[in-house]
Amino acid sequence: MGKNHPNVDSYVVSRVRALESLLIEKGILAPDAVDAVVRRYEQDTGPLLGARAVARAWSDPAYRERLLADGRAAVAEFGGEVDTLLVVKENTPEVHHMVVCTLCSCYPWPVLGLPPTWYKQPAYRSRAVIAPREVLREFGTEIAEQREVRVWDSSSEMRYMVLPMRPPGTEALSEEELVALVTRDSMIGVTEIPQPAAVR
Repeated sequence: MGKNHPNVDSYVVSRVRALESLLIEKGILAPDAVDAVVRRYEQDTGPLLGARAVARAWSDPAYRERLLADGRAAVAEFGGEVDTLLVVKENTPEVHHMVVCTLCSCYPWPVLGLPPTWYKQPAYRSRAVIAPREVLREFGTEIAEQREVRVWDSSSEMRYMVLPMRPPGTEALSEEELVALVTRDSMIGVTEIPQPAAVR
């Protein structure tokens, strides 16, 4: 599941490059415009923005409550702008959450950055709902049978993000150190955050 199909990927990449070249040639798109957008979503905002929200929620109970009550407003405290309702679901020892978009590929770009290719593929979109534990295993995530798995379906009006569980033994880490532990996939809910080797 986590692997991309080479034929699909090469076809999509070729189409995107051709369209980009045509738009630049016609003067509709500036040569560096695409790079600026990609840089924004890869480096300047998501998934860093989402990771900052997670790290703050782990270390500040009041912020955690705000994040769970109104994800969009809580993320805005970091200067992020989400144009839809953002619902944050918290993983606990009793419940594991994961996010999918069964209709297309609705995804909180400003918070999580560029969506992974597998998130948009029909195999993930259909199977995450039908067989979530099986899909999680394909990402290397084994959820105990006694722990409930809940799947949340994003839409054009509502996006979801997972607040992963804080790894044990990280109580002494700074907020910036915690940010470095958070991954995009953990905020989608297909992986969990392991205990860092440094604190084992």
